[in-house]
Amino acid sequence: MEKGDYITAILNSKKTVFTFKDVTLLWGQASDNASRVRISYYVRTGRLIRLRRGIYAKDKNYNRLELATKIFTPAYVSFETVLVQEGIVFQHYDRIFVASYLTRDIKCDNQIYSFRRLNQLLITNHLGIENKEEYSIATKERAFLDILYVNKDYHFDNLSPLNWDKVFELLPTYHNRRMDLRIKEIYKHFQENQ
Repeated sequence: MEKGDYITAILNSKKTVFTFKDVTLLWGQASDNASRVRISYYVRTGRLIRLRRGIYAKDKNYNRLELATKIFTPAYVSFETVLVQEGIVFQHYDRIFVASYLTRDIKCDNQIYSFRRLNQLLITNHLGIENKEEYSIATKERAFLDILYVNKDYHFDNLSPLNWDKVFELLPTYHNRRMDLRIKEIYKHFQENQ
């Protein structure tokens, strides 16, 4: 790669957020040290923005959902973030909720990312997860089940957008008897009120 081509490779990429590993793969670099020096130079000169240690953005217009799935991997956007977008929960949240292997709140560039721990088998199971652009996001049915997995008494404002066939198709992946009973109870109540 020519000297000026390194930053051009980043700027021409569809990604808006890059990890150090993403950049070295994009550049085809064998030397981590050369990549560190080059990235450090681009950050110093304002060609890249350092969001967190080892995570960079092209500019301030980066996709926050993309960043959410890069902080800890594997991870995908879920819970209230998806449920609000789909009209299942009416409450507005300023934070982005992410399913991950740990529970933690991270503040990055004035945005709070709330990571909630799910079982490792659930995190790596791709049923009900869509790949959009450069990040993964749960379907509304998967987000509904994820939130019931971590909070059995969660209140939903509107269950009509859910495809109940998909809910019952995804339910066995959770291997949780309590959830099975709770979903059946919620579904029965939903049918009675329709």
